[in-house]
Amino acid sequence: MCRSIYVYVLFRTKGCHVYLVEETEVQNPAEEPEVTADQPVERTRLTPAQAFDALYAFCAPALVRQTYLLTGRRELARESVERAFQLAWQRWPEVARDPDPAGWVRATAYDFALSPWHRFRPRYRHPEPPPSDALNRALLDVLLQLPAAQRRTLVLYDGVGLDLPETAAETEASTPATANRLMHARTAVATRLPDLSDPTELHRRLAELAATERLRAAKPTTVREGSEHRARFWTRAAIAFTVTLIGTTALTLRTAPTQYEAPVPPGSTVRGVPPRMAPGPLSDKELKLREKLRAEIAHGPERLSPRAG
Repeated sequence: MCRSIYVYVLFRTKGCHVYLVEETEVQNPAEEPEVTADQPVERTRLTPAQAFDALYAFCAPALVRQTYLLTGRRELARESVERAFQLAWQRWPEVARDPDPAGWVRATAYDFALSPWHRFRPRYRHPEPPPSDALNRALLDVLLQLPAAQRRTLVLYDGVGLDLPETAAETEASTPATANRLMHARTAVATRLPDLSDPTELHRRLAELAATERLRAAKPTTVREGSEHRARFWTRAAIAFTVTLIGTTALTLRTAPTQYEAPVPPGSTVRGVPPRMAPGPLSDKELKLREKLRAEIAHGPERLSPRAG
């Protein structure tokens, strides 16, 4: 099921050649020129935004229902598809040149939907209300009890309608391993719901379960704006982290020692040495002697002021 981006453009334009009218100033918005197939003017190529919108309009509604079969959560299914298309818009040149853009987006949405870290998010700790129909509720319960790899294989093969090699390629497994997963998944479903042992009936019930839920995808402009906002946020975060790292490195180089400093050994108490006694206050006799010596130091006996020669 390899399709180029032009397949989705033709779907969006109903197979007609697409011509774009040059932008002109108009006073009445109702008279603004639109894309038309009956009045060709100057022919130009589709912009990336128009090609992205065509792919989104073709794939998003079905992808939301497929991811709902994988997760059993309506909000997570919508979030998975939005995140997949946001990543596709960030890597649009790569996705546009891919042989199967729908497969690229589908694989990304499935990976996000089946990521194990969702169980740690507070908003997804509690299950959502199950489908109102008892048969659909039983089928969804069986699907959610399957291992993630088997559930994904079953949805791709019996739900989407891929053949076995395409399912193996999208799940990044060998063809025998994919066939083994599919066989175990069908056996588990048939054990709980014997009426679905026929693959044709299983395909019909999967489509019915996905179609009965009210699941709507966001507008493509909202997805593109969210992708650009997320890209700007992470770019600024990376710049801030880089600046912080450079500042921390510069501060470390500035304050780090430039030579080896031997560690100071721990002190020990010296024993057996009498403590040093500080001199006490002078007595009256000692004070008088000090005053006498200070007064006679220049005119006293020779022992205090020796004579020259």
